[in-house]
Amino acid sequence: MRRITWLLLVLLAMVASGCDVETMTEATREPASRTTPGPTPATSGSVERAEVVRVVDGDTLIVEIDGREERLRYIGVDTPESVQPNTPVECFGREASAENARLVEGREVELERDVSNRDRYDRLLRYVYVVEEGERIFVNEALVAGGFAHSSSFPPDVKHQDRFRAAQREARDEGRGLWGECAP
Repeated sequence: MRRITWLLLVLLAMVASGCDVETMTEATREPASRTTPGPTPATSGSVERAEVVRVVDGDTLIVEIDGREERLRYIGVDTPESVQPNTPVECFGREASAENARLVEGREVELERDVSNRDRYDRLLRYVYVVEEGERIFVNEALVAGGFAHSSSFPPDVKHQDRFRAAQREARDEGRGLWGECAP
């Protein structure tokens, strides 16, 4: 009963923040990146630098910040699973992990906070940027635009959600990545 009540509250919050039905469906299906009630406050918009130690999968990294290693989960995106124990690799999971590695592995990245600092698994929640050939790339958005990730909204961390939804619509319409390779 508590879970149903909690899910209803999440759905109401999502509707109130302007989320569409597609995003709400994804949010109720994927609890792993949902923030806990009463998220750890963070300074919205603050930027920090980190070194990527390794890529875990398409939407999770191990980064080094100020000499300590942290597990980091991208905000606003969800990639197919590729490393979850006792679970088969999902369609386009390996490709999403490979693209994430291509973009950030072994590189310095900039991390931007939204409202929540950590999720219920104690992972840092961040938007990630990398400079490639003089261009600043918004990694979260690049993964969605390339069809390697779905837009996935978990209020209150919705600062860039409109950008992610637009990138997803375009990727889906053009059949990029998972949109062209995986059955609906």
